[in-house]
Amino acid sequence: MNFSEIYCTGPILHQVQTAKLFDDDKYFVDMKLRETPNVVLAAFRNLSNDSANNTVPPAKLQEFLSKYFEKPGTEFESWTPPDWHTKPKFLGGIADQQLRNWAAKIHNLWKSLGRKIRTGVKDHPELYSQIYTPHPVVVPGGRFRELYYWDSYWVINGLLLSEMTDTARGMIQNFLYLVNRYGFIPNGGRIYYERRSQPPFLTLMMDSYYRATMDKEFLRGALPALEQEYRFWMQNRSVAVTLNGTEHVLNRYHVPVGSPRPESYTDDLELAEGLTEDRKEQLWMELKAGAESGWDFTSRWYVDRDGHNNGTLGDTRTSQILPTDLNALLCLTEKTLASFHRILGDGDSAAQYDQAAARRLEAIESLLWDAERGAWFDFNLVTHSKHFEFYPSNLAPLWAQCYSGPEMGEKAVQYLKCSGALQFLNGVPTSLRESGQQWDYPNAWPPLQHMLIEGLSKLPSEDAKQLALDLAQRWIKTNWLAYMKYEAMFEKYDVNGDGKPGGGGEYEVQLGFGWTNGVALQLLDQYGANLTSGGTQVLSRATGHLSHCHVPVNQR
Repeated sequence: MNFSEIYCTGPILHQVQTAKLFDDDKYFVDMKLRETPNVVLAAFRNLSNDSANNTVPPAKLQEFLSKYFEKPGTEFESWTPPDWHTKPKFLGGIADQQLRNWAAKIHNLWKSLGRKIRTGVKDHPELYSQIYTPHPVVVPGGRFRELYYWDSYWVINGLLLSEMTDTARGMIQNFLYLVNRYGFIPNGGRIYYERRSQPPFLTLMMDSYYRATMDKEFLRGALPALEQEYRFWMQNRSVAVTLNGTEHVLNRYHVPVGSPRPESYTDDLELAEGLTEDRKEQLWMELKAGAESGWDFTSRWYVDRDGHNNGTLGDTRTSQILPTDLNALLCLTEKTLASFHRILGDGDSAAQYDQAAARRLEAIESLLWDAERGAWFDFNLVTHSKHFEFYPSNLAPLWAQCYSGPEMGEKAVQYLKCSGALQFLNGVPTSLRESGQQWDYPNAWPPLQHMLIEGLSKLPSEDAKQLALDLAQRWIKTNWLAYMKYEAMFEKYDVNGDGKPGGGGEYEVQLGFGWTNGVALQLLDQYGANLTSGGTQVLSRATGHLSHCHVPVNQR
């Protein structure tokens, strides 16, 4: 695997990235080799042997790159999905004419986000950082030129609404291929992502596809890979915690690879400056776990020297936290795997997954649920206590329907109304802390809006359903206003601007954008009869007033 000495570790990666020849560290690791890795490595050895301190000057590095590398993007050909057609049925359910026209434009965007990997990648994988997958894909967009794991759940849901079942099926087949090859699904379609995953949505992708097609044979063929991926998370990403004499097993993000992320190499080197070697490796492992969580980066993963949920990016300790949303997702995965086995007539296997879901429910309610506050909170493995900051993920069990008593749902709505997170007219922020990281205030992200809205919409009370509609209206209005201004869909938005793209973090805001399009189409489908482009009714009584909010004593 000597091409990983170019793209994942080694002197070429180190010298090219630290010379800062490109604006984005991802640029170099996406370049294609013109010669075999051995030839390129040997040429670089000769070049550095001829240089003072083995350090190649920037001008010489540029020459070397021009000679031995091609610019990124040559591994793909543009691909228009053949199952795209002009008038999917869901458009007819959108009452507002302007929103319907806009939905048709979003539906159009699938054509520009289609990519097919050239056969050269299959024939000569050693020349590319791209991981070959057999079927064409819909990518997020911008710097995210390749397949990404958790983004694809919302993309696939959007494709299914657009009646593009062949494209959706091909994307699921790529993920099954990756599970068969790696035993899990890498973060994205690059070899530098091979040691970390992302939130495991494959089983839910399959559930969406099955509901749309009722294709039992495809489900039967896919099930072994779905179970293999589930086992990977249980064997490599789980932790046992004993509380009041009972042992509970929950999951976490954890990537035991102590080196900088190749695609953000200089960021990781600079952040670790001045630390001992051990501390550096620990920090780099935690940053990779943060990338695995999909929330890269956020104050949510900070644990300072005293064990508190405070600090800066250097205090990222993702693996020391049991995340509410990951465990809600795995609870839903267990229930879904049980239902798949029942559909295929295997009651014994179904019962085993039902038991796993029941055990997880008990663990979630013992470790993460807080009856006084009325929500679920991440659990800190250092202090054995919960983190009480607001994140939309605190309500993920509503979305997963992974809670035992109806009163918990009502309490969670009350918690949300009193959290202060509903005061923004352009979406629910990712936290109420402004850290400068992109998964924090003031950014709002499509998948988090969708999970929150869907969770509320599943509750029996009219109040919760109205709140779901309100939040859908706000989000659609934000997306729509930004589209009117920029003729583009963005990966994230700012809750303080009317149609303002998000910012912060390690790179410029990207447009395209896969999951944004998928979430917008789902909300336009679900609430099409009620949503308006004027969007005046955004602050109905359902958003509540803070006057009747009870704040627990230790948070005053």
